[in-house]
Amino acid sequence: MQTKDIIKKVEDYVLPIIEQNNYELVEVEFTKEGANYYLRLYVDKEGGFSIDDCEKVSRYLEQKLEEDDFIEKAYILEVSSPGIDRVLKKDSEYQKYKGRIVDVKLYKPIDKVKEFQGELIGLIDEKIVINENGKEYSFDRKDVASCRLAVIF
Repeated sequence: MQTKDIIKKVEDYVLPIIEQNNYELVEVEFTKEGANYYLRLYVDKEGGFSIDDCEKVSRYLEQKLEEDDFIEKAYILEVSSPGIDRVLKKDSEYQKYKGRIVDVKLYKPIDKVKEFQGELIGLIDEKIVINENGKEYSFDRKDVASCRLAVIF
């Protein structure tokens, strides 16, 4: 079974508990790191995703995965919050976090600069738009290595 099919099936399995608890399924990934495969779910909820929430989703999903046992490779299941410095990936996240400060890292520098920090204006025509100190920057999504919520103390 291909990775994208595994991810889709896991998303379908976990959807009932996500909806029952007003969680947000941020991302599912199935990846190999070193000798191990990892099935990772990033889940969030308004007010924060707790350890008890992680345990609830993990136990539910473990039971479903054991019943079907469709993943042929051995893997480690991880359920966690995307964190306060979450990477923005979905179009909807650019709307949800509009007005927040983000850190943008580019693959290639613009005028010798690869990292920018500013207020997120949004995702407009596949361009990530921020305001950094009164100057508006627009980055093609394909040129952005990551756009994540900034952690400011």
